[in-house]
Order: sequence, then structure tokens, then C-alpha cells
Amino acid sequence: MDVIWTNLPFLLKGAYYTLLITIISMFFGSIIAVIVAVARLKGNKVSRWIARAYVSIIRGTPTLVQIIIVYYGLADYGFNLQPLTAAYIALSISIGAYLSETLRGAIQSIPKGQYEAAYASGMSPYQTMRRIVFPQAIRVAIPPAGNTFIGMLKETSLVSVITVTELLRSAQLLIAQYYVYMPFYLAIALMYWIMSTGFSFVLERIEKRLSIYD
Repeated sequence: MDVIWTNLPFLLKGAYYTLLITIISMFFGSIIAVIVAVARLKGNKVSRWIARAYVSIIRGTPTLVQIIIVYYGLADYGFNLQPLTAAYIALSISIGAYLSETLRGAIQSIPKGQYEAAYASGMSPYQTMRRIVFPQAIRVAIPPAGNTFIGMLKETSLVSVITVTELLRSAQLLIAQYYVYMPFYLAIALMYWIMSTGFSFVLERIEKRLSIYD
């Protein structure tokens, strides 16, 4: 265990990048999800087709392949991205597809009477979505979105293939230095579990807070 304590600051730095990648990817992924969900529900024929194709392609291909395409594939066309930037872009695009379906289902769960009441009171379609539909849809979407968020935390380990020094990559570098496997892998497994448990606790508190409005 001495080797773990000695290198704990290095592993914690990797955990920091894991959290950073997760939070930034979820932020931009959420923006993408809103745009795609609205396009599928309220857009014209072209925008609906583009949104549907995006979701189908992203959900139908491995996240690892998407990361490799963004980092290595785009370099063939002159887009030489930094590893961390490529990680943000690839994971944001990936998570956006999954969250868009969660949000679309949540929006569709809102009774049509809510729309009719909003229109009858003089609200425009935009005001109806912003003031009536989205607040209710977000409460519905929080539990499944939370599961996606925790899944994204663990999927950040995939960016180790493009040399981003997140938690898994940090452990791999230490293993290459010390030639021992089990202590480092057990240590990062514990750290992933602690982070996932922490996020689960926060999400449960948010759900309870929002439940008072039901």
C-alpha cells in the first residue's frame, strides 16, 4: 500500500481530470440534447431527419470509435486537436445523443392539455416550451439523465487511448513505472466508486428537491 500513498497525489490529479471531462461534456452534451430533442419534436422535415440521423449514428457506434475519429480521424483533414479538447468534443457529442432521447421522452410525457391551456392564455409556442413544458420535462428527465451522467463518469476512461491523463491513464503510467497491477487498479476502482456514489447522492437530493413541486 505504500506505493499507493506515495503516488496518491498523481492519482488524485487524474481523478480531477476525470471529473472535469465529465462535467464539461455533460454541460455541452445537455445543450446538444435540447437542440436535438426540440428539432425532432418541433422542427421541419429536414431538421427532424438530421436529428434522427445524428441520434442513430451516435447510439449505433461505440464511444471509443467516436473518440478515435475525433482525435485521429480529423487530423487527416488538418484538424489537429489537443487530446483534452478532443475528449470534450467526442464525449459531448456522444452524451448529447443519449440525453436528447431522454429529454424527448420527457417532453412527450407532458399532457397535451398543458399545451392547450398555455396557448389559450396567450402564450407563444416558445413561451409554452420555456415556461410550461421544459420545467415539467426536466423533473421527469432527472432520474434517467442521472444514470447517463454516472455512465459518462465511467466512460471517461476511454479517453486514455488518446493519451488524456485521466484516472485510468494515471494508473497505467504508474503501472509502467512500478510493474505492479493490482494495487493501482483496485485504487482507481475505489476512486471511481466514490465519485459515482457522490454523484448519486447529489442527484437523489435534486430529485427530492424537485419532487415538492409535483
